[in-house]
Amino acid sequence: MGAASDVTDADFDEKVLKSDKPVLVDYWADWCGPCKQLGPIIDELAEAYGDKVAFFKLDTNANPRTPADNNVLGLPTIQVYVGGEVVKAFKGAQPKSVLLGAIEEYL
Repeated sequence: MGAASDVTDADFDEKVLKSDKPVLVDYWADWCGPCKQLGPIIDELAEAYGDKVAFFKLDTNANPRTPADNNVLGLPTIQVYVGGEVVKAFKGAQPKSVLLGAIEEYL
């Protein structure tokens, strides 16, 4: 399916909360080293599972409202949404196996 898509404060509700399939959101910032390490892993998962799960990246510098509304207190943060609700959340860089396990739980 390709790499993860961008999501913003303006379209978060539509793309994430109203999605009819599970969604993984990667909250990141350009100054965050672990975020840069996690980015390619998210893109790999999006390539492999993008037909079953929506993958989005949210730049917290450009979009401060959504992280504040969703209790994102550190970066990177990964949240998995099902039916508009957070069902899993991870703070800090996670190995691919952990993220894969989290999304496979909801397929």
